[in-house]
Amino acid sequence: MTLFFWPAVITAGLYTVIALDITTGNRAVRALREVLSIPPSEAPKVSIIVAARNEERNIHEALHSILGLDYPNMEVIVVDDRSSDGTGAIVDRIAATALPLKVIHITDLPDGWLGKNHALWSGSGRATGDLLLFSDADIVMEPTVLSRAVRYLQENRLDHLAVTPRMTMPGTFLPMFGLSFIFYFSLFARPWKARDPGSRCHIGIGAFNLVRSEAYRAVGGHETIRLRPDDDMKLGKILKKHGCRSDVAYGPDFLGVEWYASAREAVHGLEKNAFAGCDYRLSLVLPAVIFLLLGSVFPYIAVFVLDGAVRAIYCMVIVLQILLVADCARFHGSRSRNAIGFAPSSLFLSWIILRTAVLNLLRGGICWRGTFYSLKELKRNVV
Repeated sequence: MTLFFWPAVITAGLYTVIALDITTGNRAVRALREVLSIPPSEAPKVSIIVAARNEERNIHEALHSILGLDYPNMEVIVVDDRSSDGTGAIVDRIAATALPLKVIHITDLPDGWLGKNHALWSGSGRATGDLLLFSDADIVMEPTVLSRAVRYLQENRLDHLAVTPRMTMPGTFLPMFGLSFIFYFSLFARPWKARDPGSRCHIGIGAFNLVRSEAYRAVGGHETIRLRPDDDMKLGKILKKHGCRSDVAYGPDFLGVEWYASAREAVHGLEKNAFAGCDYRLSLVLPAVIFLLLGSVFPYIAVFVLDGAVRAIYCMVIVLQILLVADCARFHGSRSRNAIGFAPSSLFLSWIILRTAVLNLLRGGICWRGTFYSLKELKRNVV
């Protein structure tokens, strides 16, 4: 048992540090529900840009929620990116009766671009707003979300504001996995540090990235990150690197997204950016997987196979993990009870990361939404 004593102590110490960082960090982020709507007379024009590819399942509800925003000065630009389903027809049908809605149909993807990034870049070229809101085609928005977000951005003199959504998923395991993913994302990104100019931490949320048009164009917009699968985070990074002011706000009361409808969807959906998030480096993948397995999965095994002080320490680690993940739930519109799935969720995530890295290396690239992007090409777009 002596062999496991110091690993247990190190794990407990590590999670104590993590707990202090995340619990204080989470409370440093402001909730959007605490922000009042901006007066109509003070509302700058906002261009809402939505990239859509084969989104017929969700785009009708998402677009109607956007068109139902109570913001007085906006335009909506939907970019139909080579859809092979009914997305284009749905968007055209809605646009026929919705004056603020413009539609761009893309039929070919230029070399050197990811489809979504090119779609958002194309939409930004048609935008006339002082602010640009980049969003996904499956995001359902509450009517006051944009007005609140614009007021928060204006009052804090920000150039970029990301707002977190509520992730809804069916079944029992997927909501558990979603909450654990949020925990790990917070641990990795430390979004509460995005506003600190002295920190390298940055933030971007695909559901809601609100940017000053002037700042976006000054950093080269999506053309600068044209081959980044993690475009939302990298948009925040290039803005911050150029001295722009970024921040994040909690918005689960105002934004909703069906993240994944099945475990299979989650596995294939994360193929796009799990390896990219590690900068395509096994030297970052392997430590991440080791941390997940030894720090988050092994404690649950240890309490059954070990005894004495080591078992007691690992029991403390498990209690701390569950309390910590449950605490994260309150800020993200999740249920605290989903924290009990932390161990199987961590195991599932470690498998996804390893699987994605291996597949990307074996294939020599990423297959995403019917298009293949080579790793050699992707790695050239260093941000």
